Amino acid sequence: MDLKSHYPEALTHDIFKILSDAAASLNLEVYVIGGFVRDYFLARGQKQDIDVLAIGSGIELAQKVKTMLPDSTKVSIFKNYGTAMIKTADVELEFVGARKESYDRGSRKPIVEDGTLEDDQNRRDFTINAMAFSLNTESFGLLVDPFNGIQDLENKIIRTPLEPGITYSDDPLRMLRAIRFAAQLNFTIDKTSYDSIKEQAHRLKIISNERIVTELHKIMECPTPSRGFILLEKSGLLEKILPELTALKGIDEVEGQTHKDNFYHTLEVVDNIAKHTDDLWLRWAALLHDIGKAPTKRFSKKVGWTFHGHEFKGSKMVFTLFKRLNMPLNEKMKFVQKLVRMSSRPIAVIDDHATDSAVRRLIHDAGEDIDALMTLCEADITTKNPKRFERYHKNFELVRSKMVEVEERDHVRNFQPPVSGEEIMATFNLTPCREIGMIKSAIKDSILDGVIPNDYAAARDFMLAKGKELGLQVHPDS
Repeated sequence: MDLKSHYPEALTHDIFKILSDAAASLNLEVYVIGGFVRDYFLARGQKQDIDVLAIGSGIELAQKVKTMLPDSTKVSIFKNYGTAMIKTADVELEFVGARKESYDRGSRKPIVEDGTLEDDQNRRDFTINAMAFSLNTESFGLLVDPFNGIQDLENKIIRTPLEPGITYSDDPLRMLRAIRFAAQLNFTIDKTSYDSIKEQAHRLKIISNERIVTELHKIMECPTPSRGFILLEKSGLLEKILPELTALKGIDEVEGQTHKDNFYHTLEVVDNIAKHTDDLWLRWAALLHDIGKAPTKRFSKKVGWTFHGHEFKGSKMVFTLFKRLNMPLNEKMKFVQKLVRMSSRPIAVIDDHATDSAVRRLIHDAGEDIDALMTLCEADITTKNPKRFERYHKNFELVRSKMVEVEERDHVRNFQPPVSGEEIMATFNLTPCREIGMIKSAIKDSILDGVIPNDYAAARDFMLAKGKELGLQVHPDS
């Protein structure tokens, strides 16, 4: 990292000259602060969202900048927060006036007063987010770094500008942000700061579930999510957010028989799946796929440790967890539930030596989520035995190739029986009754089990035979 005092090369975008000129015309000091500055030094690419700090009115500065941009540019003003936002074709600017804050212990909502640049940097969460570039004419590009955040970037340290006990108590969300940044950047949290997180963990209760989930999502989207979850667990935060996960931690032993630590296994699965997909909800399915194991864990002398029905139990727990955290109870939740419920199905298919009927059932039941399910199950292979690891993956390759073959031949993905309920009713002159469902189910099962092919003629012949077996008479006009 080339350590200098001025970095005008970071501010070559046209918007910075406009900001500088607008501030000069209003006789305001103006700075770029926070993530843009941090990511410039980390060479993480040009950030599209830029925090603009005015020593004075951020709203007034935004309104002035608006007059210097094309007429189509809109400015959004949030008077209650003293902020404004402008979106251009390639950047998003958020304007705020410098402020100092004080907090009531029962809320993370601060009492805000106008402040200086120093006041504003003091209230920032971490030293690496408190750095600012001057946009003022006489000091354009000057780095203002009162807490030596540049050195913390060099040393890969997350540290608070002020005493961490104050920082985290004032706004406990910063504890989750510290862990999230550590996970995203592969940084270490300063020991004093991390010890303070442990001490302040109980303060998390004043944070809304929505804000907690936002940070969890960002940890889940990291290249190696386990880094964040291990920090969450060791700090005591995870048990307050996802007790279903921490319940998996530990290894029990009875009569010399043990089981694996399902918590650390789960984190391995999440890291594995993160190498193959950016799908947030598929990563959630990996995180929750074994949560049913804690409540279903049993020991018997005959078979040792068992977790019978943990997939079904886990899928029910997904709903409870999503509802508690105010997460969406829509198709995203249903997707996670489905994958948790079916998480062992492909393994059962392998145990059956991938018969056509077992593969048909798997494709039918998983539907459009079959590829996601297979990705999850392959990520679930965490054995450290190289031969076993290779054998499991070869078996999954066999199932995948078998799936392609069966699907091309039998078309069972999102399968509907060739004979409809309406045709069954017309054929046997029936009103809605139990027999119609029995015949439809029998046709479906016969196709999936390979008894008859997936075509109309075979299905109709089967329908007639099944109707006869049930004592039904064919209507003469059918």
